[in-house]
Amino acid sequence: MSRDWAGKFARMPEKLWRRLESLLPKYRKSRQGGRPRVSLRGVADGIFYLLRTGCQWKALPSQFGSSSTVHRYFQEWARRGIFHRFWKICLQVYDRKRGIAWRWQSLDGMMTKAPLGGEKNRAKPD
Repeated sequence: MSRDWAGKFARMPEKLWRRLESLLPKYRKSRQGGRPRVSLRGVADGIFYLLRTGCQWKALPSQFGSSSTVHRYFQEWARRGIFHRFWKICLQVYDRKRGIAWRWQSLDGMMTKAPLGGEKNRAKPD
Protein backbone atom coordinates (compact mmCIF):
# COMPACT_ATOMS: atom_id res chain seq x y z
CA MET A 1 0.00 0.00 0.00
CA SER A 2 1.97 2.92 -1.27
CA ARG A 3 -0.41 5.85 -0.81
CA ASP A 4 -3.21 6.15 1.67
CA TRP A 5 -6.06 7.20 -0.63
CA ALA A 6 -8.66 5.95 1.81
CA GLY A 7 -7.60 8.02 4.82
CA LYS A 8 -9.04 7.06 8.19
CA PHE A 9 -11.27 4.39 6.62
CA ALA A 10 -8.36 2.38 5.24
CA ARG A 11 -7.80 -0.28 7.89
CA MET A 12 -9.99 -2.04 10.40
CA PRO A 13 -8.62 -2.22 13.94
CA GLU A 14 -6.25 -5.12 14.61
CA LYS A 15 -8.57 -6.78 17.17
CA LEU A 16 -11.43 -6.76 14.70
CA TRP A 17 -9.20 -8.17 11.96
CA ARG A 18 -8.06 -11.06 14.20
CA ARG A 19 -11.70 -11.99 14.89
CA LEU A 20 -12.53 -11.97 11.18
CA GLU A 21 -9.32 -13.77 10.20
CA SER A 22 -10.20 -16.70 12.47
CA LEU A 23 -13.39 -17.24 10.41
CA LEU A 24 -11.77 -17.09 6.97
CA PRO A 25 -11.06 -20.26 5.01
CA LYS A 26 -7.47 -21.47 4.87
CA TYR A 27 -6.34 -21.08 1.28
CA ARG A 28 -3.61 -23.35 -0.02
CA LYS A 29 -0.98 -22.46 -2.56
CA SER A 30 -1.68 -23.78 -6.01
CA ARG A 31 0.53 -26.68 -7.10
CA GLN A 32 0.53 -25.18 -10.58
CA GLY A 33 2.25 -21.98 -9.47
CA GLY A 34 0.92 -18.66 -10.67
CA ARG A 35 0.56 -15.39 -8.87
CA PRO A 36 0.76 -15.32 -5.09
CA ARG A 37 -2.60 -14.89 -3.34
CA VAL A 38 -3.53 -11.33 -2.42
CA SER A 39 -3.41 -10.19 1.19
CA LEU A 40 -6.66 -11.23 2.86
CA ARG A 41 -6.20 -8.33 5.28
CA GLY A 42 -6.15 -5.94 2.33
CA VAL A 43 -9.23 -7.60 0.86
CA ALA A 44 -11.11 -7.33 4.18
CA ASP A 45 -10.04 -3.71 4.57
CA GLY A 46 -11.31 -3.02 1.05
CA ILE A 47 -14.67 -4.67 1.74
CA PHE A 48 -15.21 -2.72 4.95
CA TYR A 49 -14.00 0.51 3.31
CA LEU A 50 -16.65 0.04 0.65
CA LEU A 51 -19.35 -0.71 3.25
CA ARG A 52 -18.42 2.36 5.34
CA THR A 53 -18.14 4.82 2.47
CA GLY A 54 -20.76 3.49 0.07
CA CYS A 55 -18.42 3.79 -2.92
CA GLN A 56 -18.93 1.60 -5.96
CA TRP A 57 -16.81 -1.52 -6.46
CA LYS A 58 -15.03 0.02 -9.45
CA ALA A 59 -14.23 3.12 -7.37
CA LEU A 60 -12.44 1.11 -4.67
CA PRO A 61 -8.93 2.58 -4.15
CA SER A 62 -6.24 0.35 -5.65
CA GLN A 63 -4.43 0.08 -2.30
CA PHE A 64 -6.90 -2.72 -1.45
CA GLY A 65 -6.15 -4.66 -4.61
CA SER A 66 -8.12 -5.11 -7.79
CA SER A 67 -11.78 -4.24 -7.31
CA SER A 68 -12.81 -7.41 -9.12
CA THR A 69 -10.62 -9.53 -6.80
CA VAL A 70 -12.00 -7.85 -3.68
CA HIS A 71 -15.55 -8.33 -5.01
CA ARG A 72 -14.90 -12.00 -5.78
CA TYR A 73 -13.72 -12.62 -2.19
CA PHE A 74 -16.72 -10.66 -0.87
CA GLN A 75 -19.10 -12.90 -2.81
CA GLU A 76 -17.35 -16.07 -1.65
CA TRP A 77 -17.26 -15.02 2.00
CA ALA A 78 -20.92 -13.94 1.89
CA ARG A 79 -21.88 -17.29 0.32
CA ARG A 80 -19.96 -19.15 3.06
CA GLY A 81 -21.77 -17.18 5.80
CA ILE A 82 -18.58 -15.59 7.13
CA PHE A 83 -20.08 -12.11 7.52
CA HIS A 84 -23.12 -13.49 9.33
CA ARG A 85 -20.91 -15.38 11.81
CA PHE A 86 -18.66 -12.32 12.19
CA TRP A 87 -21.69 -10.12 12.91
CA LYS A 88 -22.94 -12.57 15.57
CA ILE A 89 -19.52 -12.71 17.27
CA CYS A 90 -19.23 -8.92 17.29
CA LEU A 91 -22.74 -8.60 18.78
CA GLN A 92 -21.86 -11.07 21.53
CA VAL A 93 -18.64 -9.22 22.36
CA TYR A 94 -20.45 -5.88 22.44
CA ASP A 95 -23.21 -7.35 24.61
CA ARG A 96 -20.63 -8.62 27.14
CA LYS A 97 -18.82 -5.27 27.23
CA ARG A 98 -21.65 -2.73 27.01
CA GLY A 99 -24.91 -4.64 27.01
CA ILE A 100 -27.61 -4.72 24.37
CA ALA A 101 -31.27 -4.09 25.19
CA TRP A 102 -32.43 -7.32 23.55
CA ARG A 103 -36.11 -6.71 24.38
CA TRP A 104 -36.35 -3.90 21.86
CA GLN A 105 -34.41 -3.50 18.64
CA SER A 106 -34.93 -1.33 15.60
CA LEU A 107 -33.40 -1.25 12.16
CA ASP A 108 -34.14 1.54 9.75
CA GLY A 109 -33.10 2.29 6.24
CA MET A 110 -34.31 4.17 3.21
CA MET A 111 -33.56 3.60 -0.44
CA THR A 112 -35.04 5.93 -3.01
CA LYS A 113 -34.47 6.75 -6.61
CA ALA A 114 -32.54 9.91 -7.30
CA PRO A 115 -34.88 12.76 -8.24
CA LEU A 116 -35.03 13.66 -11.91
CA GLY A 117 -33.29 16.84 -12.98
CA GLY A 118 -36.35 18.42 -14.52
CA GLU A 119 -39.75 17.77 -15.98
CA LYS A 120 -40.03 15.37 -18.88
CA ASN A 121 -41.06 18.09 -21.34
CA ARG A 122 -38.05 20.32 -20.67
CA ALA A 123 -35.26 20.59 -23.22
CA LYS A 124 -32.44 20.70 -20.65
CA PRO A 125 -32.88 19.10 -17.23
CA ASP A 126 -31.22 20.99 -14.39
